[in-house]
Amino acid sequence: MKQMLKLDILAIGAHPDDVELGCSATLAKEISKGKKVGILDLTRGELGTRGSAEIRDQESAKAAEILGVEIRENLAFKDGFFVNDEQHQMEVIKRIRKFRPEIVLCNAIRDRHIDHGKGSSLVSDACFLSGLMKIKTALNGESQNAWRPKHVYHYIQWENLEPDFVVDVSGFMDLKLASVMAYGSQFFDPDSKEPISPISSKNFLESVTYRAKDLGRLIGKEFGEGFNVERFVAVDSLEDLI
Repeated sequence: MKQMLKLDILAIGAHPDDVELGCSATLAKEISKGKKVGILDLTRGELGTRGSAEIRDQESAKAAEILGVEIRENLAFKDGFFVNDEQHQMEVIKRIRKFRPEIVLCNAIRDRHIDHGKGSSLVSDACFLSGLMKIKTALNGESQNAWRPKHVYHYIQWENLEPDFVVDVSGFMDLKLASVMAYGSQFFDPDSKEPISPISSKNFLESVTYRAKDLGRLIGKEFGEGFNVERFVAVDSLEDLI
């Protein structure tokens, strides 16, 4: 079997820009430490108030270049209407088995946009099912082996969910903000003639920074990104807690 690129971390989002808003500073930090990181978008965000699927394709490629990820793919599920069923699970399973990540980061457990909660449960279920040997998959004509990520963590999005842990991302906010602003069609632009959306306001754009500052305050650092877990997280020693 042809050996495929193995990732340390696969970040998955329902829409292009979900990953950038939710966890891109964490990704940038891990990449700086030599980790191999990829992004998988479930949809092209074609129902977004602003821009178009084609524009967001270009923007997501630019954001990936800014972050320095190894790979970015899009499953082109139907924006707003994909569901957590066998058909969609199997497509996600194929990519998990393709990239064999140790860690998967995915959408918020619950959120304002219905696709975020759906994406969260879809990816979580697919990560479990991907480890079952009796589920057979093939990609590009090649059979795949079972693979289950060691950890599945959920980044925080619109709602201010209480995080289960916070990553110190001090020193990586500039990269995060640059990757977010790669989506020029989506976020605050005083000269834009596009319709107003919940994420196009100046307040929303500023919230990317002030939320990170507040989470950083809570852990005694400059900036932080928060995550939720579905099961206990183990540490080797008390010294692992900063």
